[in-house]
Amino acid sequence: MLTLQPNYFPLPSLQNFKCRPSISFSRRKSHRTKPRNFSSPPTPRISASSAAETSVEEKRSVDGGDTLPEGLSRDAMPRHVAVIMDGNARWARAQGLPPAAGHEAGVRSLKQMVKLSCMWEIKVLTVFAFSSQNWFRPKAEVDFLISLFESVLRADIENFVRENIRLCVIGDSSKLPKSLQMLINEAEEMTKNNTRLDLMVAVSYSGRDDIVQACQKIAYKVKDGLLEPGDITELLIEQELETNAVDFPFPDLLIRTSGELRVSNFLLWQLAYTELFFTGSLWPDFGEAEYVQALQSYQDRQRRFGLRDGAA
Repeated sequence: MLTLQPNYFPLPSLQNFKCRPSISFSRRKSHRTKPRNFSSPPTPRISASSAAETSVEEKRSVDGGDTLPEGLSRDAMPRHVAVIMDGNARWARAQGLPPAAGHEAGVRSLKQMVKLSCMWEIKVLTVFAFSSQNWFRPKAEVDFLISLFESVLRADIENFVRENIRLCVIGDSSKLPKSLQMLINEAEEMTKNNTRLDLMVAVSYSGRDDIVQACQKIAYKVKDGLLEPGDITELLIEQELETNAVDFPFPDLLIRTSGELRVSNFLLWQLAYTELFFTGSLWPDFGEAEYVQALQSYQDRQRRFGLRDGAA
């Protein structure tokens, strides 16, 4: 959706930070939702890898089940994939198109990634759609992005329900238009019992703010006598983070497109042991072949979580 530019800005107060849905997920059984389909107006798309991509439909087995692309192991698939969708504006410039066309093309890439994640049984897909810093972009661009998000969400709520995808929007929702806030609440409520995929969309989101709001909640509990300072642990902080709304709150794999080599204030606590994959592909050019490449890279690694070889 956006090229993310990290800039400093004042941290929001606790009451302005959008908390996870009201259902408690820490002890619940899987409550994932179907990935939302991001419908958008047709926009030219030129993918450098499109000719090399094999149609997902051609990979379906004769009995109707979905098969993984060659080279991927079902047992080694990540449960949670996070994505920084970067490079929309640069893609548009390269095509001689306005930035809006790049963002619309990025929507189509997201729709395909959601579809593939469902087919390949990835359980959580978290995407960075709009950062807190993005509010400082030109007003015309911000207004377009918010309008695009609202129109796509409104058009695709029924698709989420039909495809069994659960939607969860994280970030400071207080700055969003009231109509969009209401639409988000409606979509989350309609999809809260879906189980195929948790689609978590970060809008007006900051990884630092997520940590701050978690600390604020804990501080209030200490103030009210519900906790002692010595009770504060990593687990307690993790329970207050917004990604705790899903069964697998910590990404196994982070993908960033466009060649930038940074995490841009995204899921800062949660990425402690996440495997990182950076690709030079601009987000509108990120398709099935690029997704397979990222997953193959992930499966080729040995995750040790700070331990020595063989000890994990």
